[in-house]
Amino acid sequence: MMIKDPRLPLYFQLMDTLLEKIELGELKEYEKLPSERELCELYKVSRTTVRQTMQSLERDGYIYKVHGKGSFVSPKIYNQSLVQFYSFTEEMKKARKKPSTQILSFERIICEDNIAKKMNLPENSNVYKVTRLRLADDEPMLYETSYLPVSRFENLTKNQLENKPMYEIFRESYKVTITRATETFKAVSTRSIEAEYLQIIENTPSLMLERTTYEHDSIIEYTASIARGDKFSYTVELK
Repeated sequence: MMIKDPRLPLYFQLMDTLLEKIELGELKEYEKLPSERELCELYKVSRTTVRQTMQSLERDGYIYKVHGKGSFVSPKIYNQSLVQFYSFTEEMKKARKKPSTQILSFERIICEDNIAKKMNLPENSNVYKVTRLRLADDEPMLYETSYLPVSRFENLTKNQLENKPMYEIFRESYKVTITRATETFKAVSTRSIEAEYLQIIENTPSLMLERTTYEHDSIIEYTASIARGDKFSYTVELK
């Protein structure tokens, strides 16, 4: 192992070397790391040094251990700041991931009472119900169900949503001006249909995000999303 700074402990230097490989993609998400013995031989350090390194990497969330199988690179967690309005598509682009969306269902329905209340709509209002799977580099990330008032988005089609991000359609085709949004979060157990699409185990802890989007005083979107708990963290700035 190349000594970067003789003043630093060997375990810290080894940790820095492995982190660099993770950041550069030489060690990929879920990839199995070499064994302790292999790391000792590869980097010419003691087993004590390797164990200190692995303990630190696990404590900081960079790796995880599977009993009897070894240590693996943890999946990247996307941290989303909540100080301003954001979209999944733009955030994934910032993270240098390729965002994509699968439209699982698109239908025009008479909204249920609870949805009408959430959206301040009269009873028996027509809404579009859109269920989407959001992916980054083809990996499922979010299972979303959105409700949009037909009165604001007349003639919206599934084809539009398959070819452009929803908020881009809002801006370009409907001249929407989003003025604010509220978002609430809670921990939930992933239901079977959500787990199937997100490719995780049923009842795995996930985050449920409920977003209500406003154009001035009118609600133009209510979306309930199930976000994989192993993929997202959220930050709120307090002043």
